[in-house]
Amino acid sequence: MRLHTTTVLGLSSLVVLALAGCSSGSTPADDPVSPASAPTQQEGKHSPVPELLSSVALNKRLLEESDLGEGYTRKPQQPRPQGDVVVFGCPALEELGSGSATGSGLDFPRKAKVSFTYTGSSSEISEQLYSDSAAKLSKGIGKVFDAMLSCPSYQVASGSTVVDVGTGEMAAPDLGDERWSQLLSFSSGGQSSVVKQTAIRVGDVLVLVSGTPSLVDTHLQRALGKVQRVL
Repeated sequence: MRLHTTTVLGLSSLVVLALAGCSSGSTPADDPVSPASAPTQQEGKHSPVPELLSSVALNKRLLEESDLGEGYTRKPQQPRPQGDVVVFGCPALEELGSGSATGSGLDFPRKAKVSFTYTGSSSEISEQLYSDSAAKLSKGIGKVFDAMLSCPSYQVASGSTVVDVGTGEMAAPDLGDERWSQLLSFSSGGQSSVVKQTAIRVGDVLVLVSGTPSLVDTHLQRALGKVQRVL
């Protein structure tokens, strides 16, 4: 069963993140709408997130090296993975993938993303922001998380590389309006790694942070705060 490479939370990117580093860069996607106006700031309070932020506006809310602290390096833009990812042993992902060409998964048009490495280690962190109606964001992220968590283990093949994947649900912090979290384990060719992925919906924006579990835990609230113009 073949899945489009942008489906299932960028599954191919997660595999690369786990074994060799994130495949996505830090550039905003093409924007079908004009940028939304900036929210009004209120000192000491979370400012409301305006509806349907443009990709340009989302890009301005991504984490930067100065937000993370010393030792973090922003990864340059990488070309999108070529070809499809093949998933074996997970019927729910197969069903989700069958509609990928029509926009299943998180293929929202208003989006932005960025990735970082941490100096002196193999630790990495990636942030993705999406904007759409609350109902569409909730349905999209919920469908994908449910599909991935329905299969405790499965395999992913990309080219000649086959990766064993394991999934487990995690308790998400009590942030935002809705939240989801999972832990994914990857192993291939004697290498193994663990990636944590936590998604928080606040209004009409979805914040998705993936990477080394400790880095996700450390920077998740900071990512959410920047979206809300708190930092």
